[in-house]
Amino acid sequence: MKMKAVILTQGGTSAPYAQSQPLQVEEVDLAPPKSNELLVRIGGAGLCHSDLSIINGSIPRALPMVMGHEGAGEVVEVGTGVTDVRVGDHVVFQFRSSCGRCRRCLEGRPALCETAAKSKSNGELMSGGKRLSLDGEPISHHSGISCMAEYAVVDRGTIVIVDKSLPLDEAALFGCAVMTGVGAVTNTARVRPGDVVAIVGLGGVGLNALLGAMLGGAERIIAIDVSDDKLGLARQLGATDTFNATDADCTAQVIELTKGGVDFAIETAGAIKAMETCYSILRVGGKVIAAGIPPVTETFEFKPAQLVSEERGILGSSMGSCVPVRDIPRYISLYQQGRLPVDKLIDARIGFNQINEGFDRLSSGAVVRQILVP
Repeated sequence: MKMKAVILTQGGTSAPYAQSQPLQVEEVDLAPPKSNELLVRIGGAGLCHSDLSIINGSIPRALPMVMGHEGAGEVVEVGTGVTDVRVGDHVVFQFRSSCGRCRRCLEGRPALCETAAKSKSNGELMSGGKRLSLDGEPISHHSGISCMAEYAVVDRGTIVIVDKSLPLDEAALFGCAVMTGVGAVTNTARVRPGDVVAIVGLGGVGLNALLGAMLGGAERIIAIDVSDDKLGLARQLGATDTFNATDADCTAQVIELTKGGVDFAIETAGAIKAMETCYSILRVGGKVIAAGIPPVTETFEFKPAQLVSEERGILGSSMGSCVPVRDIPRYISLYQQGRLPVDKLIDARIGFNQINEGFDRLSSGAVVRQILVP
């Protein structure tokens, strides 16, 4: 079938993207689903900093690629071998497919699926190959999804069936921002009532981490960012204290406020300076939870002696350490109860013709989440 899709042909393009136009909307060919695959009509796709990192070249990927890893849609065709999904089901994509059989999947860590990691790096689906093409030339899939399009063919292990009463443009958020941010706090850090938590970086993931800290019962939630506007939004969402990261004494102020530092510092900016801030504001025995993805060439330095003598910890959090089939329905239920107000993070809904301008707004920090509605 033919459909519209957002294609990135070359990474490393400079902003403003409205001028450089790294993303093109093209009519591409989409092959039908094979065994254990589904065809999904896209209802919404989020513009995420991970997408931006591919556009600016800080995260290399196999190009050309149809973009989009955070999204939701309606199943319109089911391939052979799929017996538990029906046409008409509403689904949220998980941006790390899971095979359910590798060692990581079997130990309850599907975000680290070894089978999916291999296919993702090649821009393929888990069963191998690509279903996308333009003028007869194959196009890569983004994280096995490519939901910045009218339709997507995905592996069964890439979707979670969700409540049909939830609008698909809102459901899209749960495929990345909510899982990564809330999960980093509730699954990776396992924040408990009384803990003191700092969130460094207030994009879509960071503000979801803030909401997760509230769910976990944190006594104090400290929000840190370079944008005063986002610090204001953080206060509206429940932050007890806010600090601008550009202040020279930001670290000292946090340590003084907390009488020694925080229990957990959640890094969601994907920047080494943010990691340094997180590590510097830990109390003895505290932990950094790294949920942002910095450029692959950058390194973070720390003193191993301090790591040992003060029992500090640095933990990575991929996809919020979530088990998506368990966590996405839980988070949606909490949203529907009004306890996880993620809709407040949606700034705008845009069309294909606004895609480059949308990433300009994201790059400048002017927005939290925009939803592409095909």
